Amino acid sequence: MLIPTKNRRAVYEQLFKDGVMVAKKDFNAPNHSELKDIPNLQVIKAMQSLKSKGYVKEQFAWRHYYWYLDNEGITYLRDFLNLPQEIVPSTLKRPATKTNTAAPRPKPQAGGPGGAKSDDRDAYRSNDGKNVGPGQGFQPEFRGGYGRG
Repeated sequence: MLIPTKNRRAVYEQLFKDGVMVAKKDFNAPNHSELKDIPNLQVIKAMQSLKSKGYVKEQFAWRHYYWYLDNEGITYLRDFLNLPQEIVPSTLKRPATKTNTAAPRPKPQAGGPGGAKSDDRDAYRSNDGKNVGPGQGFQPEFRGGYGRG
């Protein structure tokens, strides 16, 4: 399919900027969802061309095409778009790490609201003066024929 150079360049620039491209499988759509002035068919065909050359990987799910840029595709698009080596797709950029770490939580005080949590567990498990267990008169009765039996 003949795609105007202006449209092909816009598709390649968007692909290089994001590192990925998404297109709905709608060949009659007048415009692509991200590239408003380019028909969806031209985006799909340009990406199929890159896929056949081995520059992108294609994934299809739920009526949408997903294309991921390979390392060979990055070098090809750098040559095609005349970009320097320093510019990389956003999928290869590392997210900025936070230098601010969380402050350690203070230990709960016994007199504070809710009391100490570890003491609550110990108090729950202790049987000081409590009658634990099923009780004196507990007589379970098992009859056959009920349940799995």
